[in-house]
Amino acid sequence: MAYKLQKPYSQKERADFIVLHNHQNGRQIIESNSALYAIFPWEKIINDSVIDNTEEYMQQQAQKEAERIAQLNLTAADVERAIYRARGMDFNDVVALVENSRTSEIDIKALKIELRANNFYRGNPYIDAVGTLLGFTKTQLDEFFETNDYTKLLTESEVKNG
Repeated sequence: MAYKLQKPYSQKERADFIVLHNHQNGRQIIESNSALYAIFPWEKIINDSVIDNTEEYMQQQAQKEAERIAQLNLTAADVERAIYRARGMDFNDVVALVENSRTSEIDIKALKIELRANNFYRGNPYIDAVGTLLGFTKTQLDEFFETNDYTKLLTESEVKNG
């Protein structure tokens, strides 16, 4: 629910409105020809009317979150250690798994190059491709890259058993 200060208003009223709604509560201040508005991030002003823009706002937030997740990174040692602890495999075992997988369309030479990288970024498509072969979901991989906690790569039953 947006807040509105109808014109005419004094400079003090304007300043108080901005302090209350922007400085203290983080709302965006927009001034039109007829009023001063304090709106929430999911609202916008069109022709002096406050419009609920929740759907577009949520899409923008989801896109920002996807971009943030894609930039998460871990060292090669972090990733190899986690795979070893979760699946008992090192990078050589991963390469062998990909080579022996008939369903995988992963370029082996490119994968070997990727595995020599110092840092692994969550947004790298090889992360999802290899993760799927290892039985990890996208959510598990996101949580692992967020926390560097290999247990995020385990299923609930694997965590309970051990």
